[in-house]
Amino acid sequence: MATKNQLPAQWSRLWSRPIGWIIDHVVYRTVVTGKSNVPAAGPVVFAANHISLLDGPVMFGASPRPMHILVKKEMFTGILGKVLRGSGQIPVDRSGDRAALHSGKKLLDAGHCVGILPEGSRGSGSAESISSGVAWLALNSAATVIPVAILGTRQGDEHRDHIPKPRRKLYVSFGEPVTVKRRKGEPGRVSMDRAAADIREALAEHVQDAIRATGQDLPSEPAPEAPTSQHRQTAVAGTPADHP
Repeated sequence: MATKNQLPAQWSRLWSRPIGWIIDHVVYRTVVTGKSNVPAAGPVVFAANHISLLDGPVMFGASPRPMHILVKKEMFTGILGKVLRGSGQIPVDRSGDRAALHSGKKLLDAGHCVGILPEGSRGSGSAESISSGVAWLALNSAATVIPVAILGTRQGDEHRDHIPKPRRKLYVSFGEPVTVKRRKGEPGRVSMDRAAADIREALAEHVQDAIRATGQDLPSEPAPEAPTSQHRQTAVAGTPADHP
């Protein structure tokens, strides 16, 4: 289990990596491209689009390097919670969780890899908006960011909780590296917003490239309800940038 002062155990990757491979290549038929874009050493943040419950495990199994994924804390219950903790994943409170980000930073500072689904919740997967947690990690660790496009884990009008039947063809594409840095004299908040915008643009473009390359489209989403006046105010204000 990862805590503020303790990194996930090294042995956690020994048993969890084969399970990830089995999910990708035995349970499902996963086509993986772009592995050569992933640095062979040094800290890496994998930033993926999010359409299904399977996205994290599928990315985990497809990656050429082991990673620790930030997973919403609600998933850490029962047997699944024990598996997630035992495999070195990091629980995160999506309402705001600096502890999870600092755990991720410690892993990156040690040269490991961290995975994050910066859209925050399952949706169309187009990366129209992301949280700034991924930018915080990259800026504060000097890690390389790799955009990851995941397709096929949800198709058409399948419900967001839908789990596809075995042997479906899935696609995981690792995009070209993105480097974000603070500029001299630039306020921290400006750096964060700029880095988040650069990462979002790179991820959104890579998702579209993957769609064109595979012919697999993103799932459809129901039309959003008309916002109330309170919702409009929230949309204008936005969410705190520190959210992972």
